[in-house]
Amino acid sequence: MVQYRIQTDSEIPASKQLFDQIQFAIASRQYPPGHKLPSTRQLAMETGLHRNTISKVYRQLEETGLVESQAGSGIYVKAQGHEGGTQRQSPILKQYPDAYKVVQQSLDELLGQGCSLNEARELFLAEIDWRLRCSARVLVTVESRDMGAGELMVQELEAALGIPVQLVPLEKLAQALELTNSGTVVTSRYFIQHAEAIAAPKSVRVIPVDIHDYAEEIALIKSLPEGNSLGIVSLSDGILQIVEVIIHSLRGDELLVMTAQVSDKYKLNALVRSARTIISDQASYQTTKDAILDARDDLIRAPKLVCSENYIGTKSINLLKRELGLG
Repeated sequence: MVQYRIQTDSEIPASKQLFDQIQFAIASRQYPPGHKLPSTRQLAMETGLHRNTISKVYRQLEETGLVESQAGSGIYVKAQGHEGGTQRQSPILKQYPDAYKVVQQSLDELLGQGCSLNEARELFLAEIDWRLRCSARVLVTVESRDMGAGELMVQELEAALGIPVQLVPLEKLAQALELTNSGTVVTSRYFIQHAEAIAAPKSVRVIPVDIHDYAEEIALIKSLPEGNSLGIVSLSDGILQIVEVIIHSLRGDELLVMTAQVSDKYKLNALVRSARTIISDQASYQTTKDAILDARDDLIRAPKLVCSENYIGTKSINLLKRELGLG
């Protein structure tokens, strides 16, 4: 069960703390599609916030497309992208709205029985041709202000899928899709609504991926003694901003938290000299490790370096493999 902690004496508004924590729970699949969010009364009792503040946060979540309100029932996590049943538009699908579902289910059954894509191609050419061609474009898209998160996704997807993956800023996605009539757009749930609005008219499917839940890292942060200095290193500035809010919500001012993008050598060098514990994403791990080694003559005690192995959740990787016919 997700637990919320609000630091009432923080400079970060309480509504911002709660919004980011709920958004993280949705993005990391702790709240899957269809999950009912706690009532405003429940959250008020848990967090000490006024119900009007919680209602405001829920309205903001609804405006971002992450949740939807069902009259008389409550607030539910919204299914998005491919899991919401998004289909490629064509005159045939408009005439036979259930056709896509029938083809998809039948193909999955054939694959489950051991049939190869080549063997199934004669039966379902229109659907499996997209899956069969591993050279079909796979595009990762994120907002240009957080390309670091996109780079993390590309590195993990290329390693897991074994095919080239292209990174495209969300602001340039429309132009990129003009150059192709097939492919898949992959993004995190933070950007799914915008990506879907761009891709759907061009008959390109969008598959949202869940970020890792970081349960081990969160447990480590909770276990650190008061007064400990904690460093966070990542490719992504957006990740660092969210992490700061989450850690502050968990520990308040008990920890001294320092963050650095791996490309910022000045901040990284200052961080390795000050932090006792450092958590790094996989892409930043070696550079952070090298920075610690370079500073060893200035260090009384080298910081403990912890590598976060994943940014994308394992289930999402497996979903993409299945959708692309790779396993």
